[in-house]
Amino acid sequence: MADIKGLFWKFVKFGVVGFTGMLVHFSVLYLMRDVVGLNDFVANTIGFIAAATSNYFLNRIWTFRSKEKQVGVEYVKFILVSVVGLGVNNGSLWLMGRLLPEWTDWRFYLLWVMAVGITTLWNFFGNLLFTFREKK
Repeated sequence: MADIKGLFWKFVKFGVVGFTGMLVHFSVLYLMRDVVGLNDFVANTIGFIAAATSNYFLNRIWTFRSKEKQVGVEYVKFILVSVVGLGVNNGSLWLMGRLLPEWTDWRFYLLWVMAVGITTLWNFFGNLLFTFREKK
């Protein structure tokens, strides 16, 4: 039971960090897409990278309390999980964009929020089991 409770609280912390990352992601996405005029997927990728970098440091320190001395290796693992997550995110956006009709100008952003939910599950378990896996 203690393991489930610990996992639950890690997921909650991961969610809080993810929410801050979502704000970073959305801000950069909006700036790149609507101000700079970049393609949807390029703007989304830039926002995702900015958020992944800030999330790494917050998750390392707060969520997983990592003591790993090889920070560079750990960061690369985190980015690898995030890059796969980016594929999940963009793939979800593309698929939902093809399946759901256009009914509002904000459709892209509503689909983006749904894609973030799907990607969150991948990122949490990928980082729990790969990036921040506790050594015994």
